[in-house]
Amino acid sequence: MNTNHTRFMNEAIKEAKIGLNEGGIPIGSVIVYKDQIIGRGHNQRVQNGNPLLHGEMDALQNAGRLDSSIYRESTIYSTLSPCIMCSGTIVHYKIPILVVGENETVKDTTMCEDFLIDNKIEIINMDVDECKSMMSTFIHNNKELWFEDISI
Repeated sequence: MNTNHTRFMNEAIKEAKIGLNEGGIPIGSVIVYKDQIIGRGHNQRVQNGNPLLHGEMDALQNAGRLDSSIYRESTIYSTLSPCIMCSGTIVHYKIPILVVGENETVKDTTMCEDFLIDNKIEIINMDVDECKSMMSTFIHNNKELWFEDISI
């Protein structure tokens, strides 16, 4: 596994832990351009009462306004395989590579991943035990909060 992927996924994990410590959902994300983090964030829908502020969306918002050419040369890292909203945003900005910490904890990620692949986004699943454990523990302890956003 690419050591840079490990380094940047660890930064996304740090973001997820910040969100968890704030009372939110432990999903973190970073955006990397030329080996530099240009945006970082974590799911803040609970903390800010904003249903759109998923980890990936927060990282994009914190990156600020950028020329589209920067996104087309960036990689986005997320501790959890993204939902359809975040996947759509990744496709919209043509971020070519998505590195996920895991895609097992949340069911039905296949549809979103298929959508990304169909739109020529490369997905690298690092299958990180810490990401799986963090999410499964959170979901087990916070079912009502988790399923509020998932609509199952």
